[in-house]
Amino acid sequence: MNEQRYQTKIMEQLRAEGWYVIKLIKTNVNGIPDLVAFKKGHEPKFIEVKAKGGVTSKLQDFRIKELRDKYGLNVEVWKADS
Repeated sequence: MNEQRYQTKIMEQLRAEGWYVIKLIKTNVNGIPDLVAFKKGHEPKFIEVKAKGGVTSKLQDFRIKELRDKYGLNVEVWKADS
């Protein structure tokens, strides 16, 4: 499954679970995760989406670490199985 299809599947799954999901298409910060999701009573989550075999770039790794360590945010990397 390609990254775009997997991303759509994730967004549909999260919305079905009651999350408000935003796809971050173009931001002023390069390397920011693909999605951010909000749900009342839950910590917001940033999600970097990768197709099967995909890997995060050095810049993405930096941003993930920055969001987690400096700002205390929940950041997840979701990788497709197929």
